[in-house]
Amino acid sequence: MILITTNDTAMNTRLLLCILAASTLVLNSVQGQNSELALKSGDRIALSIGRIPDADVTQISKVYSVSDGGTINLVHIGEVRAAGLKPSVLQRAIEQAYIEREVYTRPTVTISIDGGEAPSRMVYVVSGCKQNGPVPYNSGMTIMKAVSVAKGFSDFAHPSRTKLIRDGVTTEVNLKDISANPARDIKLQPEDQIIVPE
Repeated sequence: MILITTNDTAMNTRLLLCILAASTLVLNSVQGQNSELALKSGDRIALSIGRIPDADVTQISKVYSVSDGGTINLVHIGEVRAAGLKPSVLQRAIEQAYIEREVYTRPTVTISIDGGEAPSRMVYVVSGCKQNGPVPYNSGMTIMKAVSVAKGFSDFAHPSRTKLIRDGVTTEVNLKDISANPARDIKLQPEDQIIVPE
């Protein structure tokens, strides 16, 4: 809690604007991290590192592909798990690995998606729609949006008994109820599968 005891209106206004600006920066940073997609095997990332000897910078700063095993191989520390981590989390993990192994004292790592574009992710409409198959995932996508992209329900679909499969766990979803009450729509995650029985 901030207690202001002065009557100087201009100073109070400046202080309030500073607090508002700081809050906005923190909120934007959190929203940016939340919009990041987790990396997976086959993704290409550009890694750059600073605050280390110049000779090592050229060895470490380059483009890496996440292996089938979900890792990248870095000089001095070897295999580092990348699959399942967002780029901002991977950055911190690499910095910590170099510090904990006493290779560098204060490295700064920056990771971006190679080419600047977010890697493509899919959700899968398995059955019950007019155009079943993979649907490009985007942040904020819901189950009803995925059905819409798949051209809507087929003539023989039973949307009230839809199954959503996420990470091997199946949940039954009544898409008729969600159609009537869009506020109940479910946000999807990459690799989700939607099965509308026919």
